[in-house]
Amino acid sequence: MAAFHSDSKFSLLIVEDDKVTRDIMVRMIGLKFTGCTAYPAENGKKGLELYKAHTPDMVITDINMPEMDGIEMARAIRSMDATATYIVLTAYGNENFLEEFKKIGFCDYLMKPIEFNKLFASIERCAAGGKLQE
Repeated sequence: MAAFHSDSKFSLLIVEDDKVTRDIMVRMIGLKFTGCTAYPAENGKKGLELYKAHTPDMVITDINMPEMDGIEMARAIRSMDATATYIVLTAYGNENFLEEFKKIGFCDYLMKPIEFNKLFASIERCAAGGKLQE
């Protein structure tokens, strides 16, 4: 398997309802991973639309969002693409959320507030083991 580098070409869907957090994530990920194209979405409904339009290599999603939560969005994406790779972000320590995402399948699970070194490591780890290396 090829090594994953910060300048590797790949795309991310970033689904986060908090605009400030979403904007910072897009900017920080873009600085760290110069070959990355990021598609930001404010909720699961918009995230699903962007996934259908762009089929990104990885999805980073919050769980609790208006209109469509991250779990519902991930189920809809999984029904279209069995190989979708997810990194789940949440401020909630509720084990029920984690259990629901375990049923769907995910690469990593990170608690908020986001620690960018952990997020970057998670992206690298998931990219190295996911469909980005095909």
